[in-house]
Amino acid sequence: MELKIISKEDDEIQLEIKGESHTLLNMLKSVLLDDERVEIATYDMKHVTISDPVILVKTDGTDPIIIVRDAASKLIAQCDEFLTVFNRSLK
Repeated sequence: MELKIISKEDDEIQLEIKGESHTLLNMLKSVLLDDERVEIATYDMKHVTISDPVILVKTDGTDPIIIVRDAASKLIAQCDEFLTVFNRSLK
């Protein structure tokens, strides 16, 4: 995965996430939209096999880098929780 900041303002960021698909972007967008500091979280992928997705995050004025980091941490926690529950169910 490669990440490229396309644009960054005080309350908005656009990130190109190379090598990823709808799977990661949908999860990230969902977590971002659950954050009350986020006004807009959406992504665009021109074509699933030949283009990389670009995610747009617009905030209430909070630094969007902080919000994206928070969202990534929440995703990690959710995956860790799933893995714990899954492993417990296998015993």
